[in-house]
Amino acid sequence: MISIVMILHLLSATIWVGGMFFAYMILRPVAVSVLEPPLRLELWRQVFGRFFPWVSLSIVVLFASGLWMTWAIFGGFAGAPPYVHIMLTLAIIMAGLFGWLKHKPVKNLTEAVIEENWQKAGEILATIRKIIGINLSLGLLLIAIASGGRFF
Repeated sequence: MISIVMILHLLSATIWVGGMFFAYMILRPVAVSVLEPPLRLELWRQVFGRFFPWVSLSIVVLFASGLWMTWAIFGGFAGAPPYVHIMLTLAIIMAGLFGWLKHKPVKNLTEAVIEENWQKAGEILATIRKIIGINLSLGLLLIAIASGGRFF
C-alpha cells in the first residue's frame, strides 16, 4: 500500500511543480516573444483555467498521502525526522499561496481579460508571475529536501 501512496504523492508533486516550471521557464518567455498582450493575457487566463483544477487535485492528494505516510512510516509527527516537518511547513505555505492566487489574482485577471482591460490584466499577471516564481522556488526546495532530507 505504501508504494501506491508514494507513487500518487510523487505524481502529484510532479504535476504541480513541473507545471509551474514549464509555465514559468518555457511558456511565459515564448508567450512574451510571440503574442501581443491581449492574446497573451487570454492565453494565461485559459492556461490557469485548465491547470488550476489539476493543482487543486494534486494538493489534496499530496496532503492526504503525505499525512498517511507520516503516520504509516513514523507513527505520526512526533516520530518524524525534521525534514518531514520542513516539508509539511513548505507545503502549507505553497498551498496557501496557491489558494490566494486562485481566488484573488487569477479571478481578477479573468475579470480584467473579459472586460478587455489590458492594462489592469497586465499588472495582475505581473503579480501572478511573482507568486508563481516564489511557489516554484519553494517547490524545488521542497523536492530537494524530500529527496535528500533523510541523508542529512
